[in-house]
Amino acid sequence: MQAEQLKDLVVTALEDIKAQDVSVIDVRDRTSVTDFMVLASGTSSRHVKSLADSVVSEAKDQGVRANNVEGEGGSDWILVDLGDVVVHVMMPATREFYDLERFWRDAPDLGAAGHE
Repeated sequence: MQAEQLKDLVVTALEDIKAQDVSVIDVRDRTSVTDFMVLASGTSSRHVKSLADSVVSEAKDQGVRANNVEGEGGSDWILVDLGDVVVHVMMPATREFYDLERFWRDAPDLGAAGHE
């Protein structure tokens, strides 16, 4: 699966179960680690876990295995590494505190739909 298709699958999986403030950042020109970072907020620790589980499940259904999932145990922040797409699902306060968007300020923010 191409990076663009995977990014779209992730955004859809998040939006299908009501993720808040979904943001897609294109980092292809800034790092070799991944092509896209997707950030989303959940309303509770349980919602954050459900969002991450949805991403992993939808990717698996399309033949993409998560390389790693970090922070699952009742966490305020779960990272899902799908290779070409890295997903950060957080509680709003955690997202505001770490402000990952600040690190990629000069990268194109593709918004929730994944297009500029």
